[in-house]
Amino acid sequence: MREAQLGSHTVRSHGVTVARTHMHDWLILMLLVAIDVILNVINPFYRFVGKDLMTDLKYPLKDNTVPLWAVPLYAVLLPIAIFLLFYFRRRDVYDLHHAILGLLFSVLVTGVITDAIKDAVGRPRPNFFWRCFPDGKDVYDQWGNVACHGDKSIVKEGHKSFPSGHTSWSFAGMGFLSLYLSGKIKAFDRRGHVAKLCIVFLPLLVASLVGISRVDDYWHHWQDVFAAGLLGFIVATFCYLQFFPPPYHTEGWGPYAYFRILEESRGTTQAANAVNSHNAQATGAQNENQQDERNNNAFTGISLSDNLSLTVEDLESGRR
Repeated sequence: MREAQLGSHTVRSHGVTVARTHMHDWLILMLLVAIDVILNVINPFYRFVGKDLMTDLKYPLKDNTVPLWAVPLYAVLLPIAIFLLFYFRRRDVYDLHHAILGLLFSVLVTGVITDAIKDAVGRPRPNFFWRCFPDGKDVYDQWGNVACHGDKSIVKEGHKSFPSGHTSWSFAGMGFLSLYLSGKIKAFDRRGHVAKLCIVFLPLLVASLVGISRVDDYWHHWQDVFAAGLLGFIVATFCYLQFFPPPYHTEGWGPYAYFRILEESRGTTQAANAVNSHNAQATGAQNENQQDERNNNAFTGISLSDNLSLTVEDLESGRR
């Protein structure tokens, strides 16, 4: 019954109202974007790297298997496309708006936390040696720290190993999508349809493979990927639960806002029915009173007529 009423809340009818209600959330998103840009511009902490530490940092400098530009495509745009498919089926603007807003908060909060930790920790990447010494000739200062003569931007990027940005973004976006799908297909409805879990785990598998590629490309240590995966999925879970019930809940297929609006509309309908019922009762009582008055008037008229007849008869008998 509840799903049958979804078509009344569309982008055209309620879209502007919903966006205005969450205007401050959208402003916070813009602030997060600005903070993330600043975190990428500033220099990270240049940690001391001695010659004895270079043993684990001499892996080859390879290209990314998953390029940076591809991350927003599968972690943001792909989930939004799936949200739109569910919207065209259910016509629920609350579900569409809150899913997009929750997803963007998930990836941006994760991005800010990830880049802030990157800058603060400054852990060298596994391929740091070739970033610092592209000609293969290592040089150290008087304190034993590296004296890099490579490209400054490449060296700067070499101090951003922990945690993995690709992995955290992947788990933030794909993790949110996994939770969203588990609620929509009712994966935890206790009916034992284990096949539904394949759909739930598929986005997480994609994120895991991206994380593995970061280790295979020698851009990250395994600890960087493990921590980033936990970070992204935890943030995704918090952001999802801000707008949707847990996937195992009986109402896990829809956002909190929809059920709240539904309850308010039901309360309004019940109040209107109560008023109408009260008015009907009052009208009925008024009609009964009017009918009683008519009956009383009729009875009084009959009594007066009878008395009048008796009086006339008495007068006539007196004359006789």
